[in-house]
Amino acid sequence: MSEFSENPEREGGDMPPPPEGTPEPEAQGPEQETAEPEQVESEGDQQDQESSVGDAVDEAFAESAVDWATLAAERTADLQRLQAEYVNYKRRVDRDRALSRQAGVESIVRDLMPVLDSVALARAHDDLGGGFKLVADELEKVAAKHGLTSFGEVGDTFDPNRHDALMEIPLEDTEVEVTTISQVMQKGYALGDRVIRPARVGVANPTT
Repeated sequence: MSEFSENPEREGGDMPPPPEGTPEPEAQGPEQETAEPEQVESEGDQQDQESSVGDAVDEAFAESAVDWATLAAERTADLQRLQAEYVNYKRRVDRDRALSRQAGVESIVRDLMPVLDSVALARAHDDLGGGFKLVADELEKVAAKHGLTSFGEVGDTFDPNRHDALMEIPLEDTEVEVTTISQVMQKGYALGDRVIRPARVGVANPTT
């Protein structure tokens, strides 16, 4: 075989067909050239979508922050209202407890007042003695411990809020400038600042 037949490329002839199974080279035509603009457009759309998603997330976070702030303000107002209600409730309970205690003490001392009147009458006539005097003294100490005090003495200025004037009895050899207690029929009692029983007295009026 000659050199020309073995090497046909040198003669400028056709290339021999490629062996079977060899992939053919891709043809570069107009379709491949137009693919690049579509890819650019798809990338732009993707960026727009990502931007819109980011804006939506930011907006959601903003709305969530506003909701949390409103919720915190509502819960704070609820706590303040509950605290105010508790303070009012505690004050009311303390006041009711004090009133209940005072009512109980007042009920007891009202029952003791006739006994105290008898003790005062016996002391005025020097009839207290022995063991009875000790009992009377202890009874008066217990009454004073609970805030019970007696009032109404001859020579005191008459007070219509604390005294009941039963009659007019002039004071002997004494002139008064204001209405004055001249005689005490029954002492009055007060529990703290509260008058339990007014004193029953005779009064002497000033001379004109």
